Amino acid sequence: MEARKLLKVVGGICLIFFAVSILMMAPDPAAAQAKVEYKWRFGSAWTQKVRNDSIQMFCDLLNKYSNGRIQMTFKHSGLLGTHDEIFHAVREGSIEMAVYAPYVNLVPGGMLNWMPWTVGSYEEAAIAYGPPNGILYKVMDKAYEEVGFKLLWSSPMGPYGLGNKVRPIKNPDDLSKLKLRVSASLGFVRSLENMGKGTGMTLQTIPWADLYNALQTGVVDGAWGLWGSLVEERHYEVLKYYTALDWSWDCCNIAMNRKLWDKLPQDLKDAIVKAGREAEARDYLERKKTDEDYKKKLVAAGLNIYTPTGTEREAFRKKANMPAVWDELCKPWLEKHYPGQNMAKKILDELDKVRLTAAKK
Repeated sequence: MEARKLLKVVGGICLIFFAVSILMMAPDPAAAQAKVEYKWRFGSAWTQKVRNDSIQMFCDLLNKYSNGRIQMTFKHSGLLGTHDEIFHAVREGSIEMAVYAPYVNLVPGGMLNWMPWTVGSYEEAAIAYGPPNGILYKVMDKAYEEVGFKLLWSSPMGPYGLGNKVRPIKNPDDLSKLKLRVSASLGFVRSLENMGKGTGMTLQTIPWADLYNALQTGVVDGAWGLWGSLVEERHYEVLKYYTALDWSWDCCNIAMNRKLWDKLPQDLKDAIVKAGREAEARDYLERKKTDEDYKKKLVAAGLNIYTPTGTEREAFRKKANMPAVWDELCKPWLEKHYPGQNMAKKILDELDKVRLTAAKK
């Protein structure tokens, strides 16, 4: 009898454990609702760690905030193709989202993303590029819409300075007879041409990948560059002086196929926006911190760094003659898309306000 009772007790315990295990294996009601509706890929041709970590954060947050309805996979370092190949793939819809440099051969209004003497600090950039009301965000969203994209958020690489092997550059006259490397970015080229006008400075278009050798062999004396490129591309090894002029700003854009965006329900659009804002904030903080670390490394390596005063920067800015550059490069596109609104002046006036606001922070 005692044995029979014991068996009943053991059997009851087993039944309880079995019932509990069944309940534990049963799908959670919330998880059951989180069926994957969209399997997306995010492409990037670049290898920069700070940016890639921020984009990975964005993808993870998007998966979370969509409650699993969007499943985003990040493919960086050119795994989905070159920069231009990825751009065209997103445009046609075979890839859903990516990060791009808006070169004008791809985005006709892309020059507005990084016109010289518009943004010069992380504080200014966070306001001007910030969605949904930043002046550069709004105009670049229009530029991307023209080619079938929806702009989501932007990723900074920081301010440009001027490096060379000959002398410190403290005023426009110090550009005298320097041979400087430039790219095909016409806004940068026109601005630099004007800053060096009358000094005998010459400009040469050289591929970025060839710049180190060109500096090392004396083909050119210097070039514009970022704190990141000085360290990561080892340009500090073949330069002697660097002026932190902060005359231009490097910023790339995260955008997705516009037709896909338009078809999404509002809650998923909200999830994308929320994830983007958090990833963008992280990107700004980490990029700025990395720049400060790079500055210390460059000083320790012996690079002569000069930071101009406000008056000295203004001398370069004035000589750059940016109104004429805007009239040549930006006004035709702006007039086409904002007819009769004098949009160039509105943008520049708004950027003046951004500088004042950022200076108070």
